[in-house]
Amino acid sequence: MTLLAFLVLACTPTKGDSAEPAFAFAEPDEGPALRGPGGPAVTFSEDDLWKNCAYLNGGPEDWDHHNIVMPYRGHLVLPWAAEWGSGGISFFDLSDPCAPQKLSDSWEQQMRETHAIGMVHLPEGDPHAGDWAAVNYSFGIQIWDISDETAPAMVSQVDLPNVFYPDSYSRVALSLYWQYPYLFVAAADNGVFVLDATDPYDPQLLTQYVFDAGLRAGGVFVVGNVALVTSAEQSSAALLDVSIPDDPQLFPGGLFGTAGADGNPVETYHGNMAGNWAFFARKEGGGGPIVYDISDPTAPTFAGDFPTGGNGGYVSYDEGYLFQGESDYAIVMDARDMSNIQVLGEGDLVGDLDTIIPYGNVAVLSVDDEADDDQASAVMPWTTDPDSVGPEVLRVEPSDGADGVPVTSRIGVGFNEPVEPTSVFAGSIRLWDEDGGAVDGWGNAQENIANFSPKEPLEPGTTYTIEVMAGGVRDINDNALAETVTTTFTTAGSR
Repeated sequence: MTLLAFLVLACTPTKGDSAEPAFAFAEPDEGPALRGPGGPAVTFSEDDLWKNCAYLNGGPEDWDHHNIVMPYRGHLVLPWAAEWGSGGISFFDLSDPCAPQKLSDSWEQQMRETHAIGMVHLPEGDPHAGDWAAVNYSFGIQIWDISDETAPAMVSQVDLPNVFYPDSYSRVALSLYWQYPYLFVAAADNGVFVLDATDPYDPQLLTQYVFDAGLRAGGVFVVGNVALVTSAEQSSAALLDVSIPDDPQLFPGGLFGTAGADGNPVETYHGNMAGNWAFFARKEGGGGPIVYDISDPTAPTFAGDFPTGGNGGYVSYDEGYLFQGESDYAIVMDARDMSNIQVLGEGDLVGDLDTIIPYGNVAVLSVDDEADDDQASAVMPWTTDPDSVGPEVLRVEPSDGADGVPVTSRIGVGFNEPVEPTSVFAGSIRLWDEDGGAVDGWGNAQENIANFSPKEPLEPGTTYTIEVMAGGVRDINDNALAETVTTTFTTAGSR
């Protein structure tokens, strides 16, 4: 018998052998197929830039109060709802951004003003297979089934303790982040709630973290084991260790004040995260972004700012550019050098213009009050050519070489642009144990952050290898990561 024949025989299950085959990763490009054409595919002239060319509207119940838009499976997703409730989720084909095609409308009475939307695809064979979205509502959170993009439907909602509207800033759920299966909710003076949303039909509240210093949680962003919590109309922010999801802890030194270049505290309205940067939108008395380096969550440091004279709302980042609503106008800034931010251009839309979201070579401007009829969101070209460059990795969490990492950890990857959520799965991001075994897990993304969550706790005292695979994670124009990024970490304890 040859050695090869012996090895094949030795590895072949015998009759009655109940051992299941070892988990194996899919190829990096074998994620679910897109349902739409992807991002904008139109080239603009210089004369086309900074001019609104189309409007996006929700259903007939739309009060013209809009905020964020996001990509999902080749379509643009517009969650729309007024501050006092009544809203829905609509899908658009934006391949020709100045002639958008709406696929669907939906409506739910208690859906409330939405500053974030978390989405996840669970593949065939998963107990909860389908496409899901999480949004906030008047008393907590809602989960929507978006498996059929032509008929989104709310399937569950969770009332969270002491969350209610019309107490708009002190007790309401303002934002959320879905690092499947865990759902993090920024709920103002209630702090941050963590839910287990493994089953979208039956999310379970795990814990509540309230800040002793009274930080009013306005936004939450999670990369691996690190959560950035931004405040709503305060001059503070926090970094939480969420490696044990049902027991978040403030990093030593992780509660910090937001200040300008002069060191004076600055009240901010909302924030965001990209890689090792935290962004804060300066409110009245200056406008513009403030940037902090949060690569060390125990020592966040000022990295730059750019006062505009406006009144900041929400801020986003895309390939070195910052996008911020300033109430009366929107601004796009060249931030490739954080210490020397420069204005690239401005957009305009009638109403309280708090939001501008990059979407390929266009941006979507949104107002959440005082809009002209059916003009709460506008499409504006901001650069000429369609995006043809894949995303770049800015950060991997746990960091390369980290040790003592909890076995309940998740893997986070920060990119330089928004990524297609369904391009993140067990194949485009891979986790290997030190024996070469593939670790099964769930993948999803929200804005610029991708996460991979192992389905079982990791082994103690074990060195793991993370691979963010070339040809896997993609941006909204279906451009893939060009080069594989590899890092390692070691878990706490001993084998």
